[in-house]
Amino acid sequence: MTSLQTETTKARWVSRLPGALVQLPWFGPLCALLLIVVAISMVSPGFLNLRVVDGHLYGSLVDVVHRGASAALVAVGMAIVIGTRGIDLSVGSVIAISGAVMAVLIRDTELPPGVIVLAALGTGLLCGLWNGLLIAYLDIQPIIATLILMVTGRGIAQMITGGQILTFHGEFFEAIGSGYLFGIPWRVLIAAAVIMLLWFAMRKTALGLFVESVGANARASRLAGIDARGIKVLAYMISGLCSAVAGIIIAADIRGADANNAGLWLELDAILAVVLGGAALLGGRFYLGATVIGVLIIQSLTTGILLSGLPSQYTLVVKAAVVLIVLLMQVPGFRQGLLHLVQRKKHENQ
Repeated sequence: MTSLQTETTKARWVSRLPGALVQLPWFGPLCALLLIVVAISMVSPGFLNLRVVDGHLYGSLVDVVHRGASAALVAVGMAIVIGTRGIDLSVGSVIAISGAVMAVLIRDTELPPGVIVLAALGTGLLCGLWNGLLIAYLDIQPIIATLILMVTGRGIAQMITGGQILTFHGEFFEAIGSGYLFGIPWRVLIAAAVIMLLWFAMRKTALGLFVESVGANARASRLAGIDARGIKVLAYMISGLCSAVAGIIIAADIRGADANNAGLWLELDAILAVVLGGAALLGGRFYLGATVIGVLIIQSLTTGILLSGLPSQYTLVVKAAVVLIVLLMQVPGFRQGLLHLVQRKKHENQ
């Protein structure tokens, strides 16, 4: 290949790059996140400031990631469930139940921390298994099946804690909630490890394809030899496991179990993050990376509104308006219009 051909090929590749970027599932959410961060930094100049104190990173951006870790765990589990054309409204209750189990075992037993963590994770898996069996084998609508555990789960958590806010002390669990490793919060590292593991399972194995196939057409998937029921049960178990990890982090953060408020309404933010990430609520398509970006959008909005000093009655309105704009960026027609605009600007500059 001559140098002229090489330059021509490179020029064609570069010319197609903007259009290819616009078509990527995470392009819209990422642009929205960057715009939100820039807007907040203009309103609150200290938003982008980072400082190191005693070897730990501090700043508003760190708070966004730190506080969004548990929500990101719940959201990626929700994304997998939505990929099967389901929904999980019980994630907040699973957080409360898992945190209650952990707090009671820490307070009333002398079990090793590893065993206590496994017990809390097992609780989340059992909750997910319960949801999955109701949906996959009893054919109960996902919104109804998970609503059952959403309502009763808080009562179960209160029964475990005796209706009290249990507090506990333990270096291992306190490190999970507020500890650091190499200046990075442990909770962020744990969330990142779980999300990366799920991403690998969903995108580097056939499991993600099975999930999307079941969500797109469960009957056709069964005819193709895929265990559609088993995939649905597995998806809800993964969601329960992610919620349990979030419950451990939240309980460790407050050093106690609050059955009434732990994970309260977190399912709504999780569903919103999945939608912001470009997933289809009708199933068949989900993006874990874009879902995490959706969580960062929500958490950045929350943090930015608090820093801006807006009256509390305006916070939800501003948040809803920004979310609406981000959702518009997920509409195929809007994205096509943006693509045409980029191409027109490119031709005008030539």
